[in-house]
Amino acid sequence: MNDTTVVVTGASSGIGAAVARAFGQAGATVVACARDHDALQTVLDDVEDAGGTAAGIRADVRDEFDMERLMEMAARAGGSIDVLVANAGINHGTPGQMPMADESYAVFDDTLRTNVRGVFTAVKEALPHMGADARILVPSGSIARDAKPGMGAYAVSKAAAEALVRQFAADCDQTVGVVDPGLVATDLTGGQGRDPETVGDLFVWAATEADPTDLDGVVLDLKVWKQATR
Repeated sequence: MNDTTVVVTGASSGIGAAVARAFGQAGATVVACARDHDALQTVLDDVEDAGGTAAGIRADVRDEFDMERLMEMAARAGGSIDVLVANAGINHGTPGQMPMADESYAVFDDTLRTNVRGVFTAVKEALPHMGADARILVPSGSIARDAKPGMGAYAVSKAAAEALVRQFAADCDQTVGVVDPGLVATDLTGGQGRDPETVGDLFVWAATEADPTDLDGVVLDLKVWKQATR
């Protein structure tokens, strides 16, 4: 992947950090962002130690001007963007303890602004720098399709993000798909699930080897990856 440029949003921890490191190990140029600059820098150092090339900025996906700067940086680094992993997300609460009727307006608005508008902004600003064979990956989970009590605005935001993926896939030449790695232990899940480092290779595979028809506008999950790579 020496000639591949990958952008990862929300790369300072969790899935984003694991994905950035996995692409670094594959030799890609990784351009990443997060709101926590110090934590992001640690991940960028890991990418370079693994053999990749890394660059990044402190940025907020809710700000279209930050996303414009990030994508321009990536285009300068690699000539074009080959892969976008629109990973940045938040969850204002404890999973299972966020009943919908109790969500505040502020929490609802910020969750959707980050998890839905943030995906829209990242994809919209990346597209002018992408060729037709580029791929856009949006992490999600079964909560987007299978409602469970107490998941509040977070569940709504994931369902909306998946709808956004389907619409971009319908409208764009690029392959745009959802990647569902299952339950992964991050701040968003309250630490429940598998180690994020175990799913980094899933995203590399989805970006490079998965059949575009199995990804474009649909959900590619852990089971599909395991069946394809066993």
